[in-house]
Amino acid sequence: MDTNTTKHADGALDEAFERLHATGPERLGVLSNHAPMVAEALSSRGRSGAVHHWLDLYEDKLEDFPSPVTPVTDANWPEALGDISRAADWIAYFSHAITERPWRELLALWWPRLLSGLYGAATHPVIRVGHVVRVLTESGESEPRLAELAHALGYWAARHSPLAGAVGVVAPPVGAQGAREFLDAVPPISDLQGSFAARLALVGQLPPWTDGVSGPDTAKARLSELVAAATHRYATHGHGNATMTVHAATAPNAVLRTLPALPRDLWVPSLHAAWTASAAVTAMYAPEEPLPYVSPGSITSEEVFELALAHGDEHVIKMTDTAIDVGDERALAAALRAIELSEPLKS
Repeated sequence: MDTNTTKHADGALDEAFERLHATGPERLGVLSNHAPMVAEALSSRGRSGAVHHWLDLYEDKLEDFPSPVTPVTDANWPEALGDISRAADWIAYFSHAITERPWRELLALWWPRLLSGLYGAATHPVIRVGHVVRVLTESGESEPRLAELAHALGYWAARHSPLAGAVGVVAPPVGAQGAREFLDAVPPISDLQGSFAARLALVGQLPPWTDGVSGPDTAKARLSELVAAATHRYATHGHGNATMTVHAATAPNAVLRTLPALPRDLWVPSLHAAWTASAAVTAMYAPEEPLPYVSPGSITSEEVFELALAHGDEHVIKMTDTAIDVGDERALAAALRAIELSEPLKS
């Protein structure tokens, strides 16, 4: 068992995980349970004392844990992949599997199997994985944390959803190199209406920003650049959809947080999947025009996080958590824009 316990050391996060594992990964058949992700973000940012109060406010958005259907096994798992009715079966499978091998080995086995379905449930499953991997790598193992990884992987398997078709290539502007320039070159889909899944099916062409990347260190650097670019872009483009455009940044950041726990030979394919997800969300929720950039002034990251916590919306908290990872002025401006655009959680 890991012995590093520099963060999350007061037990509130483990208590939250135990509380939440009696609830399902979704509600109303389509909306993701964000509580485990927010609880981890609050704990990671030194606000463990707020975790249970926030859960109390969010409790009306939780549903009971779903009923099992048929056990998932090492033999039949391919046929159960992407079947949300089997969520309980998948979670049970991973809950058992994580007792039989170290969690990093289990993650390394299943990450490439699940990566092609990163887009299911609007990328929330991989985001949930990224949050729990952060606490596992930074603060060590505990039974509730391992159970949370099992729930997160089970949810991803149940909502596994590859892109409907092959994504073509659209040429970026001449001379474009950075992630921001390539995100700006993403063409909007033809119909900016409908659900995430309906819009995703319309994504046809994306700029080839990750083509030619072959080394793991380059992949990690590119992934960091992508997270920063998508976060910065929210400051001027987040009004395309205040909630959904958050995932252009939080999904690749979840992948970035997971890289240290993965074998290095999985870093390049992880970058490719993260870029496709971020660029696809950019295409699916493009505003007609950007808004002017507004500087955050002299506000600190701690002050921005307190504002996000007071606001309470789950996507605002997670966007702010990612913005603090990026750590610069434009990222904090993006977090403040998320607070401005989003409906607060009712207290």
